[in-house]
Amino acid sequence: MPRLRQVPREQVTDPLTLFFYDRLFGPDRDPVAEPGTASGSPGDWWTVFALHPVILRHCVKGFQLYREARLDPVLRELGQCRAGWARGSQFVFSQHCKQLRAIGVPQEKVRAVAHWQVSPHFDELERAVLAYTDGLVLDGGRVHDEVFAVLKAHLSDEEILELTYITCLYEMHATMSRALRLEFDDRPEPIVEVAAPEGYGTRDIVDDVVTGGSSRAADG
Repeated sequence: MPRLRQVPREQVTDPLTLFFYDRLFGPDRDPVAEPGTASGSPGDWWTVFALHPVILRHCVKGFQLYREARLDPVLRELGQCRAGWARGSQFVFSQHCKQLRAIGVPQEKVRAVAHWQVSPHFDELERAVLAYTDGLVLDGGRVHDEVFAVLKAHLSDEEILELTYITCLYEMHATMSRALRLEFDDRPEPIVEVAAPEGYGTRDIVDDVVTGGSSRAADG
């Protein structure tokens, strides 16, 4: 379940929120009681963001902006998809894998987004977009001049700004989705302690790290 309260249909007073409830879930359905969208996601991003109509409206304007961008949709979606993968958001990654397929990108190329560095499926500009995305998401905006030079050779300044803004926008959505446990990011923390075998004490662990287990062998 999401970490924040969801807003049932009967409590929605904002017209735009109600419009999206109708469009995504149907006019006679409460998406909290009956979750699920056409893409297969639960839809709880919408029911949680309905808590704050001003924020929801701002987000929707961001969605509209990227759909009206002059940037090639394939490059746009590569950035969004890779941002989801790099930030570890199963929701953002999964949704934009679907979008890549919807605009005609072959399945083998979609799969290769996760390991683009060793894939033969991307051309020079696409590799630069993926490398730029990693610079934005994984390196906090540290982008090598050689990567940026390839972008400049193929794209206008306006297109690069669109790519930068849209990719960072979806890094933000990936981060929020994970933090709030929304959609496909509602999953347990994967990094947890793995229990040691019964009878294996703290001293044994320290000794094994330092000696590689030789101290216990010597004691025996």
